[in-house]
Amino acid sequence: MAVQVDNLLLSDIGRSISLDTATRLRNAAMSKLIRQVSIETPAPKLKDCVLNLVVPVPDTPAQGARILVVYAGACYRKNQSTSISSISSQLSDTGDITTSLHLLAKQMQSGSFTSISEEGPDSTPAQHHQTSVAIQHNPQAHQGVRDGALFPGFEVAGVIESLGSELKPDCGFKVGQRVILYPYEGVPHGYSELMVVPDLKYLIPIPDELSLSVAATLPTGALLAQSAIIAAHKIVDDLLKSRPGEKVKILIVGTGGLALWAVRIAAQHFYTPATKDKIQITVASLRDEGFIVAKKCERVNIVQWNEDLYEKQLIERTHDACDGLVDIVIDFGTTSRSLHRSMQCLTKGGHIFISDEVAEKLLPKFSKRAEERGQTIEAVPTGTIEQLHELVKLVSSNEIEPPPHSVFPSDQAAEVVRKLASSEIPGRAILKFHDIE
Repeated sequence: MAVQVDNLLLSDIGRSISLDTATRLRNAAMSKLIRQVSIETPAPKLKDCVLNLVVPVPDTPAQGARILVVYAGACYRKNQSTSISSISSQLSDTGDITTSLHLLAKQMQSGSFTSISEEGPDSTPAQHHQTSVAIQHNPQAHQGVRDGALFPGFEVAGVIESLGSELKPDCGFKVGQRVILYPYEGVPHGYSELMVVPDLKYLIPIPDELSLSVAATLPTGALLAQSAIIAAHKIVDDLLKSRPGEKVKILIVGTGGLALWAVRIAAQHFYTPATKDKIQITVASLRDEGFIVAKKCERVNIVQWNEDLYEKQLIERTHDACDGLVDIVIDFGTTSRSLHRSMQCLTKGGHIFISDEVAEKLLPKFSKRAEERGQTIEAVPTGTIEQLHELVKLVSSNEIEPPPHSVFPSDQAAEVVRKLASSEIPGRAILKFHDIE
């Protein structure tokens, strides 16, 4: 079936698409509008967490590409404005987004539509006309944010729908190629059915042996976990040289998607023939379901951090599981309590690695205490494009086994976020936008 969006026939993609996808994209071509899902920061005072938006079909950048989004990781975008307005009560209350698209298209064609920009008058043309058409309410996020089941990021896997007019045939990419997107500075504000990439350097090809749903978990969750392991690896190497007769002990805190990736990547990095008997990895599970999932990892100790227990009991339990204090903690928890407990389990001179986002709020509170204890707290960046390329190779070759993931239709994003916030989904949650196979 040939479906044209702007000047591109989707039959050129070289893969079959479902009738539903073909119909939706034909409607997009007619109305010049597409759907977008935006997941906002789940804060206690933020009730409207998942937004269904209507945005214009973006033009393909001359030196870039336009991507048909197939899967996207259920990540939220942090520190964004919540002043998104509906153009009318008729649109904001409707549950049928297809009807909303047609209504909005008619208003735009008739000239009765006043554009509302999500970011205000200084927004870019690509952000213009973004309008909320259905606001879904999400309860306050609790456990899922604390244990890393729900985290900030941008994860997209799809196929190239069109290439820029100024690109040469030997640019290294082709229409229909399966790709993921590196989360560069300035990525779009949400997951659209079609999205543009300004430069091909942000695209990473996906081999046929790697499913797109798994590939969608790599650009933030797996990449951040890998970045933490690479940072820890430098410390491990130094300790192995300075203490040749002693084991290096690593504690990974959390059992959401971040920690589950970290356990698998750590095993691939450290359990080599030369070092497998010199490294000890322990996982501190923050919930029962995570305990079961983490327990499936070979050669990994498990300790359960049941929040109902007294702090002293949890610390003693961790000391027992780790055979004493540890040398390195990779903490994907997001609370002061988690970091404080990690410090109690860390030896003098030890290192704690936390994400950039957590570091922003916790480093000011704990820097002095860490200095007094002779410990180092280090913020871990998301990771580089080169590291993401390497991750694709390792996962596609089965050198690293991905954690479990569940796929949900994109129109169930609000329910998915609710479940993630309550830690009801084991492993990762992936949103599906299109059928291409």
